[in-house]
Amino acid sequence: MKQRDIDNLRALMEFEAARTEPPKAFPALPDLPAGRYIDPRFYELEKEHIWRKAWLFAAHIDELPEPGCFQLWDHTGQPTVIVHAQDGSINAFYNTCQHRGAPVVLEQSGRRSSLTCKYHGWSYNFQGELISVRDLEDFRELDFTCRALKPVRCERFGNLIFLNYDEDAPSLLDWLGPVADEWREFQFDRCRLLSKEAFDLECNWKIAMEANTEVYHVPNIHPNTVAPFLDDRRNVNTFYPNGHGRMVAPQKMTYEERPDGGGRTGFPQIDTVSEIGQTCTQSYGVFPNWVSPLNQMTIPPLLFWPTSIRTTRFEVWTLCFEDDQGNVPGDVQNIWTSPDGSELSQVLLEDTQFGARIQKSMESDGFEGVPLSYQEARIYHWNQWADRLIGIENIPEELRVAQVLSDDWLMPNDPRLDEIGINVSAG
Repeated sequence: MKQRDIDNLRALMEFEAARTEPPKAFPALPDLPAGRYIDPRFYELEKEHIWRKAWLFAAHIDELPEPGCFQLWDHTGQPTVIVHAQDGSINAFYNTCQHRGAPVVLEQSGRRSSLTCKYHGWSYNFQGELISVRDLEDFRELDFTCRALKPVRCERFGNLIFLNYDEDAPSLLDWLGPVADEWREFQFDRCRLLSKEAFDLECNWKIAMEANTEVYHVPNIHPNTVAPFLDDRRNVNTFYPNGHGRMVAPQKMTYEERPDGGGRTGFPQIDTVSEIGQTCTQSYGVFPNWVSPLNQMTIPPLLFWPTSIRTTRFEVWTLCFEDDQGNVPGDVQNIWTSPDGSELSQVLLEDTQFGARIQKSMESDGFEGVPLSYQEARIYHWNQWADRLIGIENIPEELRVAQVLSDDWLMPNDPRLDEIGINVSAG
C-alpha cells in the first residue's frame, strides 16, 4: 500500500472517530426490502444471475497439487470438475459426458491420466477434448471435435482458483479491479492451504454473510472476544466497483501483545505487508460471497453458499504464508475452528448464533425491511451491485433497492477526503 493511501486511511480513521453524524455527502439509505431474504422470486434471481455471472472462489492449488489431480465442485447447482492439466494449467468443465449426460467423474477428488465416463467409457483429456470412444465402429461419422467437454471459465489469482459460468464475464483481474492491486502485497502466489472446514447454518446466506461485513454489532456480540482489541469507532469502509468492499479498523493492541496471540502464534510473516495490514483489521468483501481479514500472517477466507432459501453452507479457510522451504508450516493451526475442526471458533459462534432466529423473525409478519446505518453501508453497496448484475429490470419493483450510492463513492473516489480537505488525486 502506498504511503499516500496509508496517510489517507489514518486521516479517515480520525474523521470517523470525531464525526457526530454521517459524512455530509453520504445519502440516506432506503430500507432493504424484506423479500430479498425470504421471497423465492429473489432467490431464483440470485441463482440465475449472481451465481452464474460472478467470479467464485472455488479451490486452492494445494488441493490439485500435481498434473492429473482433479476435484469436483458443486456449490451453485452446476456440477463441475476442476483439473490440473499436464501442461500445468488449471481447467474446469461441466461434469457432463457429451454422450448420454452421465457425470464424467464420480469421486470427490483424486488423480487420473484422463477423464473417463464409467457409463459407456468415453474418455477426455485434461483440455476437455474427446480422445477415445468405445466401439467407435458403431458410430457413423462421429466428429470428436464437436464432442469436447463444455468448459467453465477458470482463472487464478496467485494460488487461488476462481470459476465463472458466464462466457461474457470480464476477466478475473478486471472483476477484482483495485482490490487485485491492493492484494499484491499479501503474495497470494505463496499462500498455502492450512485448513478448510464447512458447517451448515439455518438461515439465508446473506444473513450469515452480513454479520461479517460491519462492525456495528461488535460491542454487543463480541464484548470479550473482538471489542477489547478492535477500535470500531475508527473503522473506515471503502466501496469498490462490482460490489466489493473493505473495512479497515485499527487494533488496540498487536497480535503479539494479545494474550493468545490472536490465534496466530507461530505463523510465518509476510514481509511485504504494509503498516495498515500489520496494525489494523483489514477485511475485504469480494462479491458475491467472500469475506476475509488479511494481515501479515494469515489469509482466512469465509465463504457463504446457499443450499436453500433458508440454509447456508459456511466454509472457513485458513491460508498461511509458506515457510522458508516453501512448505506448509507444521506447527500452526487453523484460526476459525477448534483444533480438530469439529466446531467453529468462539468469534464465529458469536457471529452465527442468531442466524436461525433471525430467519424465523424475518419470515414473520413483523418484518418489513432493513434500515441500514452509515456503519452498515457496505451491505447496501453489495445490494446495489447485486441488482445491477441481475438486471434491475428483471427484479419485481417491490424487491429492488434504490441506486442511491453513486459512483462518486467508488474507489479511488472518496467524498470524505474532500470534506476533510485532502485532495485524493494529489501525490
